[in-house]
Amino acid sequence: MTDLVPAQAGTLPTRRGQNRTGSLNRRMIVIAGVWIVILLFAGGFALDRVLTNSLVRNFDEQLELILRSMIGSSEVGPEGEIRFSRPPADQRFIEAYSGSYYYISPLPGADGKVPSVADFPSRSLWDRRLEIDTKHDHSSTQIHDSFQFAGEPLRIVERDVIIPGSPVKWRFQVAQSRENLDAQLKELRTTLVWAFAVLGLGLIILAALQTFYGLWPLRRVRSEVAAIRSGAKTRVSEDFPNELRPLTDEINQLLAHNEEQAEEARRHAGNLAHALKTPLTVITNAATARSEDLADTVCREATTMRRQVDHHLARARAIGRRASSQARAAVWDSLCAVQRAVTTMHEGVTVDIAGDKKVEVRVERQDLDEMLGNLVENAAKYGSGRVFVTVEKSAPFVDILVEDDGPGIPAEQRDELFIRGKRLDTTGKPGTGLGLAIVRDVAEIYGGRITLEESEDLGGLLAKLSLPLG
Repeated sequence: MTDLVPAQAGTLPTRRGQNRTGSLNRRMIVIAGVWIVILLFAGGFALDRVLTNSLVRNFDEQLELILRSMIGSSEVGPEGEIRFSRPPADQRFIEAYSGSYYYISPLPGADGKVPSVADFPSRSLWDRRLEIDTKHDHSSTQIHDSFQFAGEPLRIVERDVIIPGSPVKWRFQVAQSRENLDAQLKELRTTLVWAFAVLGLGLIILAALQTFYGLWPLRRVRSEVAAIRSGAKTRVSEDFPNELRPLTDEINQLLAHNEEQAEEARRHAGNLAHALKTPLTVITNAATARSEDLADTVCREATTMRRQVDHHLARARAIGRRASSQARAAVWDSLCAVQRAVTTMHEGVTVDIAGDKKVEVRVERQDLDEMLGNLVENAAKYGSGRVFVTVEKSAPFVDILVEDDGPGIPAEQRDELFIRGKRLDTTGKPGTGLGLAIVRDVAEIYGGRITLEESEDLGGLLAKLSLPLG
């Protein structure tokens, strides 16, 4: 039970992390919804300002038109009062508390005294008067809101005018209730809010439908992968939108790669079983017959089986690590490590390294060490004490040349060195005969190759290992 606690504790963050990733549908809809709301709010606000200003401006222009008409029809009466040469056409000015008012009043003179002339209010004011701010000069038209009448907000246009023939400056005021204007503005804003709300809802629904329809091919990919897992299909179909074709192609390539690896694993398992079958049969027969050389037979056949196991394990490791496309290894670092190991094991052997120190290959470091170790160790073992290694970049490969000063090998016998267990050496030096075979197999797994030639400088064998450039 104690072993389960760390595992459960370790899985919780992963699940929480998966939950935090959320739904792609929800992300896209939320982003679209937020952006739609922001744009509609900004557009609605701008449209409200434009329409509101237009209504208020039209309202003010009508008041200004009435004010100019009143000023144009004003004249001075016998007692210095103001009167109209023609009455205003709007009948609301003579209806009490109708909401349309005018008021003409004298302003204080230079001495600060108000002239003793009568003011001229509209009949609609009845017993009320419009307030006058005598502290400011209104030589130009001024427009403002007023709340001097309880429950009746006013929009007032006023201007100070001197009528010909009158020494008095008069203030002309035209006021109208804002009730109709405010009702129009309220109706306008209500309409805008409902219109933009419906528009926003429609756009969000459209974004949701577009997201659902746009991501539908991904659901098809999921169903096809599920079909592949259940065995109903072997590959993802190709009838997908162009944006998803790279994904489906990669999935199919991955499936093909996995099948290739599985087939290669089965083939190697079969080869290993076949290779072990003969030695086991020999040992069984010798044991059954109680052969006198049973011990020698077991040792000999066990050595054969160990060679086969080492060979297939090396290939299996390389195949398993090949799946990583990010594998990179520095050739110089690996050669330096091999140089130290070989010179320690073989006294009197000199290993010299030259060439590009910065080059990398697309090989796992452990496999590179194994290939270089086999080549350098063979050169040290069968040479006369001198090994020379050169690193050259020859895109798209890196060539690693391993030369020794040994007797060399005739050209017609060099291919035999790649046969598993085949040894051309008869001096009894330790070895399994698998070194070059392993190097060739591992190099081919990574897309490389190895060739054997004659060394022009040292006179011995030259092994040329070519690996993909990193």
